[in-house]
Amino acid sequence: PYTWTIPGCVDGWFELHGRYGRLPMAEVLAPAIAAARNGVPVPQVIAGAWARSVPYYEDLPGFSEVFMPGGAAPREGEVFTNAALADTLQLVANEGRDAFYTGTIAHTLVSYSNQHGGFISLDDLSNHTSDWVEPISTTYRGVTVWELPPNGQGLAALQMLNILETFDLSSLGRANPEFWHVMIEAKKLAYADRARYYADPAFATVPVDALLGKEYGRRRADLIDTDRAARAVAAGDPVLEHGDTTFLVAADRDGMMVSLIQSNYSGFGSGYVIPELGFGIQDRGSLFNLQEGHPNALEPGKRPFHTISPAFMGEAGTPNVAFGVMGGSMQPQGHVQIVVNLVDFGMNLQEAGDAPRFRH
Repeated sequence: PYTWTIPGCVDGWFELHGRYGRLPMAEVLAPAIAAARNGVPVPQVIAGAWARSVPYYEDLPGFSEVFMPGGAAPREGEVFTNAALADTLQLVANEGRDAFYTGTIAHTLVSYSNQHGGFISLDDLSNHTSDWVEPISTTYRGVTVWELPPNGQGLAALQMLNILETFDLSSLGRANPEFWHVMIEAKKLAYADRARYYADPAFATVPVDALLGKEYGRRRADLIDTDRAARAVAAGDPVLEHGDTTFLVAADRDGMMVSLIQSNYSGFGSGYVIPELGFGIQDRGSLFNLQEGHPNALEPGKRPFHTISPAFMGEAGTPNVAFGVMGGSMQPQGHVQIVVNLVDFGMNLQEAGDAPRFRH
């Protein structure tokens, strides 16, 4: 329960729908409600992960009741239903976002929190707001890549691209060990800055412009030894130098694209599940830093550093690809490999996603 933060995705759905949606929310949510109520066959990968998760979560309140029908994780191909989740989504469809933040769902969530040592209050839920933010971007060999700013980690992908732009990756080729070495070393440098600087900008000064500087990227690239892997990498000083997750993409006939990612963080999140609502509580607060004075230190009302990173890329300042990957800290390094596959190696979208990639 110490890792619970206020769930934001339902409010995010309604913000997005309010600005860009064309269909009634009830119609938008209808397929999800039907899937939860009628059930869907469990895919192979999900079945495997589900079974491996049971020993960690089965004794937590509500987990087995919702996620272990018949006393076990569902097997591959077995139809899993979740009537409580269908009812929750139906409430949201009927009554809007307030059903979640001030209504029946909110009261049930707070009651569960009080019962199991949590700290979520009705005021916390009713005071929650989403923010519209401007994306940040860099160019990579003439192609623009956009990411969300901190408190997310998309900035790390842009920093990696600035570092990698100084290397002729297409000449090296994907079969060359030096290609993979340079990619991983660039990741180490960007992630050292990620650990040091990325935080909620409402609480800490995050030097985004400085970290995105091309000259700063070149200086960080100079630290890469092409003959040796770095055992430890320190964060740079850009200010001084310069002054189990779901990702989806949708596009419509008019060219509007949505790049959307949401996550409960680690597998089943905290593993604490509210049977009446059919969902578990995430553990995003795990990503706070407990070191006093750190930009990402735990504070009231603060968003933790976040791994979820939807992205776009395109030419001439216009996005024409919406993309993303899943997997916590894999995301920026995965984004970079997709961009490199498309730009440096001329792959098409299918090839770029299918090609083997590293995870460091």
